[in-house]
Amino acid sequence: MLHPRFSLPQRRVNALLALLCGLLTLLGSHSLTLAATVQPLDAIVAVVNDDVIVQSELNAEIELLRPQLEQSGAPIPPRPELEQQVLERLILKRLQIQRAKMLGIEVDEATLNQALENIAARNGIALDELQLTLESSGIDFDDFREDTRMQILTSRLQAQEVNKNIRVSEPEIDRFLATESDSLLERREVRLQHILIALPDEPTPEDVRSAEQEAQSLLKQLRGGASFAKLAAAHSDGRNAANGGDLGWFSMTEVPSLAAGPARQLNKGEVSDPIRSPSGFHLIKVSDIKGDAPAPITQTHARHILIRTNELVSDADAERKLSRLRTRILGGDSFATLARASSDDTASALKGGDLGWISPGDTVPEFEKVMDSLAPNDISPPFQSPFGWHIVQVQERRKQDTKDDLLRMKAAEAIRASKAEDATDLWLRRLRDEAFVEIRLENLDD
Repeated sequence: MLHPRFSLPQRRVNALLALLCGLLTLLGSHSLTLAATVQPLDAIVAVVNDDVIVQSELNAEIELLRPQLEQSGAPIPPRPELEQQVLERLILKRLQIQRAKMLGIEVDEATLNQALENIAARNGIALDELQLTLESSGIDFDDFREDTRMQILTSRLQAQEVNKNIRVSEPEIDRFLATESDSLLERREVRLQHILIALPDEPTPEDVRSAEQEAQSLLKQLRGGASFAKLAAAHSDGRNAANGGDLGWFSMTEVPSLAAGPARQLNKGEVSDPIRSPSGFHLIKVSDIKGDAPAPITQTHARHILIRTNELVSDADAERKLSRLRTRILGGDSFATLARASSDDTASALKGGDLGWISPGDTVPEFEKVMDSLAPNDISPPFQSPFGWHIVQVQERRKQDTKDDLLRMKAAEAIRASKAEDATDLWLRRLRDEAFVEIRLENLDD
């Protein structure tokens, strides 16, 4: 048995096994019985640092993604192109797993099971029914389970690596509200316009291609400033073409299923990408919105002490240190003084651990869950988040229901989400550029 210091990287192990298989083949009939017991290796399609991605992983990821593509109505790319796209997605996943492991970020079974139960509950079914539903749709439940684990892991990793550095200024909020305030309303009704590029009952591939090209051409004109009403009157095959494709007002509960996504997601004046249905390709515009200010929210004024783990500070060390600090605070020592002296969150430590007023969604779920469980003046036991170990004290709570304040909060959330998306893309590109990646997919058929 090799000493751990001299263990081989996985790609070396696979290479040696491949060599062994070749030697067994060369031995011919004298080794026929032995060679027959050797199973063909799972082909390596990419090397990612000291790890590999194999063909079976790629196939499983494609099968997991295929139902989503079919449900969206988007055309599925040819197999070689799909393999390239999904392989790149797998490479980014693998890099994030490696980064999370280096930082000690994990997803335990209890967290994963709770997430799966939440997914089932949101769909109004039990967990065992969710499993049956997925498998009846051709999705392996174990694959879905691991994909969910990966989503939680990457969410925690990105919260620590990306989101914590995002800041939103007051001028940015002002600019957003000047142009995008309608997008923050709780929608009650939407006014929709519609263009249909129809398909025959039994369309040929050429019919589909031609209709999609026409829809894309119209979309380009619309996003370039062309009048929806004029293009609908001239090109739409829908019943409302003569009046500019205007479908009128719908309450959110009565929006046709085809337009439900655009009605919820598009801002006033925006047009959807072409949507495929049996009747053809549809363009949906949200021409107007009626709604209310966001619902009141509860904000929490809290402070915390953070201990980060590293090569010298284990989870047990961090938990013990915070337990001692908590005991001292309960015994009368100043929270603020101990936070200034001990907290690894430099920004809040300077303010005695004060985090200010926190709205729902401002912090990671692990922190928010513990904070929300506390009564004012309570101090939590030590707990873990993607940032390390904490104790948190709730100082006070308030109901925030002023329309202007709520709109500003919602605007800040929207700006932060947009910045997070851009920052995550940049971070992933940097992660990819700094890694050793060798793609072997194109050589599989050689």
